Order: sequence, then structure tokens, then C-alpha cells
Amino acid sequence: VQLQAYGGGLVQPGGSLRLSCVASGDSLNRYGLGWFRRAPGKEREFVASITWSGSAYYREFLKGRFTISRTNANNTVYLQMNELQPEDTAVYYCSAGRPQPGHYWGQGTQVTVSS
Repeated sequence: VQLQAYGGGLVQPGGSLRLSCVASGDSLNRYGLGWFRRAPGKEREFVASITWSGSAYYREFLKGRFTISRTNANNTVYLQMNELQPEDTAVYYCSAGRPQPGHYWGQGTQVTVSS
């Protein structure tokens, strides 16, 4: 499974971004998909995940601002990020695994929140 993430960029505090990650190379049947991030000088951390059937899980303090979704027909997982803050600045990685994400990783996309 190969994963390609898109949608990162520079956004002002309070703004929004939508990340996309397209999987190729295998059907995502029964794969869990997820997003992780690594901020400068910090360890990689879990952001959100979604099961094959659509059950979503979030890092507690991101719930309400971030929304994960997936479209199985086109092997894509999304992360809608609202009310972004400077502390959300990080490289965001998508991941896939069966049944939990963490086995396959994309290359990451940079999100920078700054005025």
C-alpha cells in the first residue's frame, strides 16, 4: 500500500485546511486509516483514525476541531481541520493498517499555522 498526502500549507490562526490521503497498490478492504503529526522537536502523536466501517476516534483535545472521514470507493481519507492554532503546526502523516493504522505510512505534508 502506498499513501500520498495532499493539502498542507500555510494558514492563519483560526483558519481551516483539509488534508487528503490517497492509497494505492491494494484495496483498503478492512484497513483502518489514520492521521498522525510530528511537531518540531516533539514525538509523533496520534491525531485521528477511522475504521473500515466508519467509526472515528480522535485525540481528545482535538475533538470538535478536527474531523476524519473516508471514501472507500476511491481509497481516500480526509482530515478537515478547523480553528487551527499555531500549536497545530506539524508534519501530518497518513497511515493505514489492518485493522488499525500504523503499518503503512505516507510521506507527510507540512501544515504551518502562523500570522
